[in-house]
Amino acid sequence: MSKAKRVARKPLPRFANEDQERRFWAKHDTADYFDWSRAVRPTLPDLRPSTAAISIRLPVPLLEELKALANERDVPYQSLMKVFLAEQVARQRRGKRKLPA
Repeated sequence: MSKAKRVARKPLPRFANEDQERRFWAKHDTADYFDWSRAVRPTLPDLRPSTAAISIRLPVPLLEELKALANERDVPYQSLMKVFLAEQVARQRRGKRKLPA
């Protein structure tokens, strides 16, 4: 058996914070820094995102519209509201669309 040829990998820089690391990985290929052929898939316990129960006041017509949309999609209205909120937050983070002031 022959051993696989080891490719020299670039040294991983130190990051001051997560934002700096995020910007770095957005512009660099991980294959230049890690040997993915030797990666081992971890087994994780049943992980679920943590949630918090909140109380929110909505205008009745808005809530009725939300429930009607959810009914058309055959999903609970709370689940649809979470999807709508997550999509809007993602758009805001990407800077694609600004909300009116």
